[in-house]
Amino acid sequence: MIEILNTDELARARATGALVGDILHALKQRAEVGVNLLDLDRWTREMIEDAGAESCYVDYAPSFGRGPFGHYVCTAVNDAVLHGMPHDYRLADGDLLTLDLAVTLRGVSADAAISFVVGEAAAPDDLAMIAATERALAAGIAAARPGARIGDLSHAIGSVLDDAGYPINLEFGGHGIGSTMHQDPHVANDGRPGRGYKLRPGLLLALEPWVMADTDELRTDDDGWTLRSATGCRTAHSEHTIAITEDGAEILTLPTRAG
Repeated sequence: MIEILNTDELARARATGALVGDILHALKQRAEVGVNLLDLDRWTREMIEDAGAESCYVDYAPSFGRGPFGHYVCTAVNDAVLHGMPHDYRLADGDLLTLDLAVTLRGVSADAAISFVVGEAAAPDDLAMIAATERALAAGIAAARPGARIGDLSHAIGSVLDDAGYPINLEFGGHGIGSTMHQDPHVANDGRPGRGYKLRPGLLLALEPWVMADTDELRTDDDGWTLRSATGCRTAHSEHTIAITEDGAEILTLPTRAG
């Protein structure tokens, strides 16, 4: 299913996106050395409920997972990259943490992810990898405009990741979003320009470049959800929900708070 949102729905999408951005911003501020991942999940639940919103994750049960996810935010640490299930772990100085969040507010969903290093012991290679995913995300957004093809966005994202020297996994990528979290079209993190669905104003897309430092192979934890690099290498993931407008793309999931 591909949804094209009307003016009222786009206004609601902006509100949902701002909520996602603000929650991620608040969680990043709280993600200090010694903080437990389960506390991050609890705080996320409180912020979602206080806003009158609903989690897209707690009852999420796709074919690739093991039953409902049962938590409110994905917390991927170090070699974990996608669908990181919160568990009893206290953050350490130098951990590379990815937070991935999707919520629905007034019938419209938004999805975003950030990666950052906890504490002061940031390895240069970790910072470079995070920056590469952020540049790739910016390139994908810059390519998004009415009349462009999905392949144009995929090619823009993949070119940045490839130039930075990272292997690219095509199993998981970006996606359409609207009244539900995951919709068509799929947006791979590499592809051929000029191919795929033609973008139209009112379309929402969640673009999410992610990489692993030295492999494109994943392994799944015993929890049935958390995906890690097959070699144990570090990982990074950046994501925004955007709306296609008459003259380009509008990022919906930026935080409204400074700092």
